[in-house]
Amino acid sequence: MAKHAHDERQVLCDLLTEVGPDAPTLCAGWATRHLAAHLVLRERRPDIGPGLVFGGVFARHTASATERLAGRLDWDRLVGRLRAGPPAVLRPVDDPMNLIEFFVHHEDVRRAVDGWEPRILSDECGDALWRFQRGRIPMQVRRIRDVDLSIARPGRDPVAVGRQRSAEPGRPVVVTGDPGELALYFFERRNHAVVELTGDADGVAEVRSATFGL
Repeated sequence: MAKHAHDERQVLCDLLTEVGPDAPTLCAGWATRHLAAHLVLRERRPDIGPGLVFGGVFARHTASATERLAGRLDWDRLVGRLRAGPPAVLRPVDDPMNLIEFFVHHEDVRRAVDGWEPRILSDECGDALWRFQRGRIPMQVRRIRDVDLSIARPGRDPVAVGRQRSAEPGRPVVVTGDPGELALYFFERRNHAVVELTGDADGVAEVRSATFGL
């Protein structure tokens, strides 16, 4: 049984323990205490789910719950709760639900300081990241309307993930990178993702400036 999300959770918790609750992250306005609180709430409090997708009152509720937990719980207990894993009902879907999430947030801590380098992932973990995000990226790029967007792993054929909505051919763009780097790029960590964009110049510019999201 695959356990890549479990392994990523553990190495993230090791790093959180090492850097402490007030270390920087790539998430605007968040220290590590907020990131840890977010991850705990995400899999234990269904009521905060809408605020991860929608704005307004939903986002305010989620932000308030995150701030309260980040300020209330002892750091070791907070990291321990995160390390313990998801509730039993979610464990069968731990990898599809959590692998990309934990990878990205692990890198949010690693890459928030100078001197970072991309990690070398196992082939199995890279394959899992690729598989899960192939189904996710089309939703993240749905606001791009006139680009034929593809993703590719280095040395492999591109896979289409976004099509323009008119009948005319779109401008072709390929985003190439290792699976983890692609995950970071499409989670709006553009400046900290090692990818290459090739294709139509105007299409590349549109992708670079687009807003991604679920």
